[in-house]
Amino acid sequence: MTNETIEQAEPKAGSLPEENVDVKKMQGHWLLAKMGKRVLRPGGLELTKQMLSALTINQKDEVVEFAPGFGVTAKITLKKNPAHYTAIEKEKAAAEQLKRYLNGDNQICKVGSAEATGIPNQYATVVYGEAMLTMQKDSRKSDIIREAARILKPGGRYAIHEVGIIPDDISPELKQQIQRDLSHSIHISALPVTISEWKALLENEGLQVEKVLKQPFHLLEPLRLVQDEGIVGALRFTKNLMGNKEAREVIMQMKAVFRKHRANLCGISIIAKKPEQVLPSSEGYE
Repeated sequence: MTNETIEQAEPKAGSLPEENVDVKKMQGHWLLAKMGKRVLRPGGLELTKQMLSALTINQKDEVVEFAPGFGVTAKITLKKNPAHYTAIEKEKAAAEQLKRYLNGDNQICKVGSAEATGIPNQYATVVYGEAMLTMQKDSRKSDIIREAARILKPGGRYAIHEVGIIPDDISPELKQQIQRDLSHSIHISALPVTISEWKALLENEGLQVEKVLKQPFHLLEPLRLVQDEGIVGALRFTKNLMGNKEAREVIMQMKAVFRKHRANLCGISIIAKKPEQVLPSSEGYE
């Protein structure tokens, strides 16, 4: 992705979710966005690109994206000219931003929840979501994955891009400490699980895991900032931090937690397939 593409994904001033919330209480991802960070994915833009490559989206695909945020990934997907693209975004402000990039009746964004999309059975050939399951408790993770499986056609592909905890045999105590520290630092529940647990969540909903991709969890490290945002974007983010003491303090606390647990965190993407089977189809899609 070019620097220009990142810049085009920048939201309009005053349109962020939690725009008027005290920065000390803002959810971490919205605070980062407020400061100018556009790529908010655990494994960075590189893992997003790897995920999309593995999904092999083409002009025949009916694509559904869960929680697109401000549309950085959506813009890459739309360049592949899928037959239809549907976004499900719970934040109205983010949905309005994404709609700026949609063009035509075959590209739509609905404000709604990923566990109850209103999309009919067996509608999509591709479903994906990034940086959203990590924030959910395991039962709701399962609800969202079940919804993805429901709307997928037999043979369809589902991909996630989330925070993973490593290794698989990590002690329960350390895993819980990581979850507590992350949740405290980003001001929202953060419940990443191990790679084997992510795979089990998908398999428990009848999906077949086909590929697991990993990248370091370096969200706020200088090299990753440049890789994700480009030099101009990274400088803009740094300049904004330097000009906002309260935001800088909160984000540096986040970075300290990320570094504290970096040996046990990674960005993970899993690509799974819905088995070739026949399920009852619902009537049209409204």
